[in-house]
Amino acid sequence: MSVGIDEISFYTSNYFLDLRSLARAQQTDPDKYYVGIGQEKMGMAAPDEDIVTMAANAALPLVDTVGSERISTLLFATETGIDQSKAAGIYVHRLLGLGANCRVVELKQACYSATAAVQMACALVARQPEQKVLVVASDIARYDLDTPGEATQGCGAVAMMISANPRLVEIAPEVGNYTEDVMDFWRPNYRSTALVDGKYSTKIYLKSLKKAWENFREASSLTFGDFSHFCYHLPFGRMAQKAHQQLARVNKSELGAEQLEQQIEASLQYNRIIGNSYTASMYIGLASLLENSSHDLAGQRIGFFSYGSGCVAEFFSGRVVEGYERHLYRDAHRRMLEARQEVSYDEYLALYRYPDPRDGEHLDIPASTTGRFRLAAISHHKREYVVC
Repeated sequence: MSVGIDEISFYTSNYFLDLRSLARAQQTDPDKYYVGIGQEKMGMAAPDEDIVTMAANAALPLVDTVGSERISTLLFATETGIDQSKAAGIYVHRLLGLGANCRVVELKQACYSATAAVQMACALVARQPEQKVLVVASDIARYDLDTPGEATQGCGAVAMMISANPRLVEIAPEVGNYTEDVMDFWRPNYRSTALVDGKYSTKIYLKSLKKAWENFREASSLTFGDFSHFCYHLPFGRMAQKAHQQLARVNKSELGAEQLEQQIEASLQYNRIIGNSYTASMYIGLASLLENSSHDLAGQRIGFFSYGSGCVAEFFSGRVVEGYERHLYRDAHRRMLEARQEVSYDEYLALYRYPDPRDGEHLDIPASTTGRFRLAAISHHKREYVVC
């Protein structure tokens, strides 16, 4: 019996800022972003969107297909927490109409926790193959204005149904892990934006990749040459390119630059126009690979590198299942992306600075999102969500 990803769906906001507009405002060359970091657009959450509404929108197609009563567990991964106690997934549970006997847990470890959720989900399904576990990762990446991280902002959510005999990707049990206590990226409770040492974070990302790969090779007989494609954590597209080049060097690969690029290019396409989505980014990359690859991936192996600052990293593998293309949401994803609305730089600033209530004051939030779910108000310390 195999275990893995049976379906995958993602969602992002209906607003975006083209990084050309940011470059004009900063009086810099747009190629600094388009070429330098490999990003073209950043998703901007509407005032009535947050990690809950995006997560519910991402998961809705999967729940409609499977049926809410068949889902035994919802694992919600995020680093954009909305409550120090209550799991954001509890709100999603209600919005999606999941059963009362469905357990819900929120997981946090920077951008890594979605992979922890996938591995835990696979273990639950292996133990009880009749179960279906819903994994959702949802985040809004925010940095201070006029900092190097500003251009890498974005938002998005991804939902995956984990089951026995999956129709998309079988996840192999062998993994390689690496953990180290470092301060490359963090967000204390008293801050709404992250603190990041960009150069140091890149260094730790690449170090963790090497260490996780070495540990993976101890656990698995697979070599670099056994993989046709790779999905990396995507804070920005150029990071994946650097990572893949390093992994090729570590393995003394004889593949040329063009061949190495072909192994990752399809996984970068959605991220390029969405921006960073933290926990969701690598798995939106997987959706991008499955939906945008120019050739049939059936039977091919994918290498996954998941990284969360602070840091925890993991390398694992998956095999694409025959007939996978019949179970994708490609057309729905493309319609969503094409329907998005570009905002001006001033509109971007207004979205960025939209009031975030403190001390329990009341805030009614005007309808803006085109998604199925929205955050309608915050009152008496309570978030009020509605179905549109």
